[in-house]
Amino acid sequence: MSRLLLLSSSRAGTTGYLDHAQPLIADFLNANPTPIRRVLFIPFAGVGKTFDAYLEQVRPAFAAIGLTLESLHQAADPIAAVRDAEAVAVGGGNTFALVKRLYDADLLDALRERVAAGRPFIGWSAGSNIAGPTLCTTNDMPIVEPPSFTTLGLVPFQINPHFISGKVAGHNGESREERLAEYLALNPEARVVALREGTALRRDGDSLTLVGELDGVSFTADGEQSIAAGSRLDDLLTTRAKA
Repeated sequence: MSRLLLLSSSRAGTTGYLDHAQPLIADFLNANPTPIRRVLFIPFAGVGKTFDAYLEQVRPAFAAIGLTLESLHQAADPIAAVRDAEAVAVGGGNTFALVKRLYDADLLDALRERVAAGRPFIGWSAGSNIAGPTLCTTNDMPIVEPPSFTTLGLVPFQINPHFISGKVAGHNGESREERLAEYLALNPEARVVALREGTALRRDGDSLTLVGELDGVSFTADGEQSIAAGSRLDDLLTTRAKA
């Protein structure tokens, strides 16, 4: 049974780092059939800071809810560390850097296998984006070139984190809606679920829920549809997304 908590962002509004996420993470992990005490953190999306610094930024949020955080970059055998993990958390940053580093370390299959075995997966921002079939609906600049855009495929639809509707005054570039419409024009079989900051998708097997106080948006080639906060979205788990 796949268990996923896919957070749009590490912050909500002016809250501190992962503050809004702590109760969501605690509730998610406490619902696990076996107790979770240790979480394996994957800092590979981090670019503007060292992996050690990233670990120390994230660690207090997990410690506050009684969890020990260990980092993949410190593991002697990264594949074994993933396969032995009680739960995995993938942080945000640059999605292209994250995916390239996962490919370089040959970790995608190990992550898929761990999730398929029922171990919880937590992601935020780039870490949530890679739960879809591809990284193509990230907001990030392609600062490196991964071997493929194919990601984990833990859900059958694309994810767009940090979704902001409309344009900032004075901005003459495309809005997020227009960018996603471009993607769907060339990938008409796909679906994109856009998550506003402070919200998340939670999957428990065949159950999928939009968590948080704000609505989300589902985009297809036929248009867009609002997703009410708290909605059950189980039917989206049978949606095929074009890779």
